[in-house]
Amino acid sequence: MQKIKSLMGRQGPKSPQESMTDLSPVEKMRIPSKEELRELREQPTDPLEEQEIIDSIEDVYFSNDSFDMVQHELQKLPPELSLLELEEYRDKLKRQQAAVSKKVADLILEKQPSYVKELERVTALQTNLQLASVICTNARRQLRVSKEGFTEASLGLLANQRRRHLLTGLLKSLRTIKTLQRTDVRLSEMLEEEDYPGAIQLCLECQKAASTFKHYSCISELNSKLQDTLEQIEEQLDVALSKTCKHFDVAHYTKVQLAYTLLGKTQTAMDQLHMHFTQAIHNTVFQVVLGYVELCAGNADTKFQKMQYRDLCTHITLDSYIPCLTDLCKALWEVMLSYHCTMQWHEEHDKQETTPTSDDPAAAERDKSVVDRSYVKKKLEHGLTRIWQDVQLKVKAYILGTDMSNFKYDDFIVVLDVISRLMQVGEEFCNSRSEVLQESIKRQSVNYFKNYHRARLEELRMFLENETWELCPVKSNFNISQLHEFNFMAQCRSPSISPSRQASSSSSQTQENPSLFQQFLQDGNPFEMHIEQNEEETEDVLASNGYESDELEKNVYQDYDSDSDVPEELKQDYIDEQTGDAPLKSVSRETIRSKKRSDYNLNKSNAPILTNTTLNVIRLVGKYMQMMNILKPIAFDVIHCVSQLFDYYLYAVYTFFGRNDMYESSGVGLISSRLRTTLNRIQESLIDMESGGENVGVHGPVEDRKEKVPSPHLSQMVVLTNSGTLYGLAQRVVATESLVFLAEQFESLQSHLDMMMPAAKKPFLQQFYSQTVSTASELRKPIYWIVAAKAIDYEQMLLLMAGVKWDIRDIMSQHNVYVDVLLKEFELFNKRMGDVSRIVRIPLPVSNVLWEHCIRLANRTLVEGYANVKKCSNEGRALMQLDFQQFLMKLEKLTDLRPIPDKEFVETYIKAYYLTENDMEQFIKNHREYSMKQLANLVNVCLGSHINKKARQKLLAAIDDIDRPRR
Repeated sequence: MQKIKSLMGRQGPKSPQESMTDLSPVEKMRIPSKEELRELREQPTDPLEEQEIIDSIEDVYFSNDSFDMVQHELQKLPPELSLLELEEYRDKLKRQQAAVSKKVADLILEKQPSYVKELERVTALQTNLQLASVICTNARRQLRVSKEGFTEASLGLLANQRRRHLLTGLLKSLRTIKTLQRTDVRLSEMLEEEDYPGAIQLCLECQKAASTFKHYSCISELNSKLQDTLEQIEEQLDVALSKTCKHFDVAHYTKVQLAYTLLGKTQTAMDQLHMHFTQAIHNTVFQVVLGYVELCAGNADTKFQKMQYRDLCTHITLDSYIPCLTDLCKALWEVMLSYHCTMQWHEEHDKQETTPTSDDPAAAERDKSVVDRSYVKKKLEHGLTRIWQDVQLKVKAYILGTDMSNFKYDDFIVVLDVISRLMQVGEEFCNSRSEVLQESIKRQSVNYFKNYHRARLEELRMFLENETWELCPVKSNFNISQLHEFNFMAQCRSPSISPSRQASSSSSQTQENPSLFQQFLQDGNPFEMHIEQNEEETEDVLASNGYESDELEKNVYQDYDSDSDVPEELKQDYIDEQTGDAPLKSVSRETIRSKKRSDYNLNKSNAPILTNTTLNVIRLVGKYMQMMNILKPIAFDVIHCVSQLFDYYLYAVYTFFGRNDMYESSGVGLISSRLRTTLNRIQESLIDMESGGENVGVHGPVEDRKEKVPSPHLSQMVVLTNSGTLYGLAQRVVATESLVFLAEQFESLQSHLDMMMPAAKKPFLQQFYSQTVSTASELRKPIYWIVAAKAIDYEQMLLLMAGVKWDIRDIMSQHNVYVDVLLKEFELFNKRMGDVSRIVRIPLPVSNVLWEHCIRLANRTLVEGYANVKKCSNEGRALMQLDFQQFLMKLEKLTDLRPIPDKEFVETYIKAYYLTENDMEQFIKNHREYSMKQLANLVNVCLGSHINKKARQKLLAAIDDIDRPRR
């Protein structure tokens, strides 16, 4: 720029030599002098050589202007200087300098025309600037003349008029500002009255007015203050919105929603509402649990308020667990009820809104309102699941925070009832299956139920080992529904009845059983009525002194032969005890008398036969079913444990009264294959055979034996060896028939259990009933067979028959003595049966089994006695028939059992004596019910009469062929 300015001050262009004098000292150092230029021109020029010299110059010389070349060259000098070398190096530098100077001079001469042209342009620019200065001077002089010639008075009048107009507008604005400033007091009053819509409306109007006068500084402050007030209103509105989460009030909520509508924040309000509900759930449960924890902790220094909710739940004591759970559910119910009411308000509000006439502004507002309503509806529906999920998680943390394995049964049932009621609330609230609650309570229930069932099995073993098998006197109309434990089956309002099932029922029933939200919408709480439901109820199932009336007590010891001991209903129609049906025709008095001989049940009416242990098992089944009914996820576990109760009872009765090595080794076949399979299964799966033995650990690890129970032992108070009591027949009857009664009760519960059982596990229940419950009555055969085998002295009869001479020649008209002895044994047996019946009723099926066993054993003893005969004539065979007919005739008077068991067994054997050789061979093949000894004796006795030795050998060979497969 300095160069340009210096050029502008010159009058004309200078020669290159003159212009060089104006250069700076630095430039002068770089431009060669005239002499140098001359020398350079005179020197011969070789461009390539010059370029090589320039290229040989060190790069450092071209770095920057501050480079000190002298210092650089001095530093390069060697320690020992040589004049010749210095001169050579100096000449090299001079050549390099000369080449550079010549290059610079050439460049200057090359750019000289451009330099002269640019200098001319600068001179022309200077001339134009001088002309512009003259024009500006003339314009200023003319403006001064126009200003002096204008009328200042007229402009002053215009200015005053304008000022007056502005002041008039200012006065109006000031009055409006004064009104705006007074609105603060009114806004505060409205907020105290909770008139949020009015306060917002006023505030918005003030803001609109203030925006008109925003050019005033005071208004800008007022506008800021109004904005702060509006924010304060929103904060108070948010607090008011949070209050609806616990106690919903229609008027209050309507004000709040209208206020948010005025603000245009309907969607924001709904987001805030859900946040408040979530916070309300958290705060509510924390405060409830904290209150109980601090109450139970007393003056402990533990800072419970700083604990997490999950940790706080672990400090709940067992005594306060149920009250705290109840209060927890009550508080959560209030929150869910508020949400339910909120949804109802929005549904009714949407219905009440009418569609306005269509004009453009209203249509736009209507579209926005429709969008807001749609958003609110979706948000509320989505919030149902979220809120219920929060409730489940809070209650789950509480449930799992305490080990309930040591709870009392009634307390645990109350817990299940409360949780079941809560799950019902959840189903009505959002159609949820409450998987979180079900899983948590299932974990606790399985843990609790395993311990509970183990204790009950041990308790049942103790009951069985101390049971004297005496009759527990109950009323004749006793039914399990009379027990407290089965009341739940008759209750229509059962916590287990899900709302979905109620909805599927008839409309009338739905009206009678409204939902919980309908029942407790105005007042009350569904969690206030689950306790003290059955406290005032009393059971009335026991008969006084074992009899239901004094009249029955008198009839017990009356003579059997009189009609006074026959109940009136038996005089009219005999009722079949097995079926309960009465025949179409009345039976004769003789039939009644014959019936009473076999059915030793005329005392104590027809009350069920059961023991205290039976009653205890039935009660346990009721308790188990209560738990299963309330908590269906563990239904299979409960039913499995119920089956174990029955299994253990059945196994105990069999072990005490039915196990006998004598008939098992002899292969009598009293136990069916199905019953034997059932007993083996029970023994393998339930009975711990090692508990009393020495080979502990042989049959499996200890973990596998935790579910097993030691085999019970019969009480020493029970005597089964006394012939006077028919070897404990009374105890056997009570034990066996109580098992049959228990099986009948299980049969009556099958449909209910089947309804509770999961579909995948139903085959287990069906198998349990078909292979276990139905086999209870089959235990009668082995148990009563032991009595029948000992009640009659069959050995004495064999000895007496051995002393009879059967090869007589005359037909006898008098039967043998052994028949009378045998009949006396039966009469004694009949008398003892009557004595036992005074202690316990002997049902018809039991008496039939006893008589059948005795008669069957007697008939087989007769055949065995006949098979011991060495010699026998036709007259001897006739005597055998006479003896047997005499026996049958007298026996039919003692029992009404028809037909007589094994009658054909004896008669066929006696008649076989008369068979020919061919018929005898066919007889041996067809009648395998006889032993080999009996068949061989038949062949040997017939030898000589109508069978020769050859035929004898042939028949004995046939008998031997039949016997081989048996070996």
